[in-house]
Parts: sequence; C-alpha cells; structure tokens
Amino acid sequence: MAQFVVQLCFDLAETDRRMEVRPAHREYLASLKEAGKLVAAGPFTDQTGALLVYDVADEAELRDILAKDPYTPAGVYEIATLAEWQPLFPLS
Repeated sequence: MAQFVVQLCFDLAETDRRMEVRPAHREYLASLKEAGKLVAAGPFTDQTGALLVYDVADEAELRDILAKDPYTPAGVYEIATLAEWQPLFPLS
C-alpha cells in the first residue's frame, strides 16, 4: 500500500454547483474511509480547496477513486497536487 496526498483547488465560479454535489461527495468519502482507502480529508477554512490523504495500492487505484468522486463529473475542482507521500509521523 502507498499513501498519496491530493490537494484540490475549487473552481470558485462553480461554488453553487459544488454545494449541490457536496452531500454526495461527502457520502463517497465516508465510504472510502470505511473501506480503509481514505486516511484524512477536509476543506481549507477559506473554502478555496481541500486536502485528502489516501491509502491505496498505487496511483492507478487513486485515479480510479478520484474519477468516481461526484465532484469529478461536476467539474468543480482541479488537482493542484497529487503525490505519493512518505509520512514521517503517521496520522493517528
């Protein structure tokens, strides 16, 4: 397994659309957390983006997970960072 960090930048012109889709997005994240695929996630307090940490087999699995996120077809974000992460102090 590998951990990846994904930083999203929200399209501020699509805030209304993001708010419409957010309940489905959060339900999807909860299912990933329950399955052990999502370590941590949350928006920045200024609502310009979010940070997510995934525990997956590889980047291909991560990209599949991202493709299935309701935010993706809604077109409400861009990926600012997608990088494999080697935590020095794991999240608890």
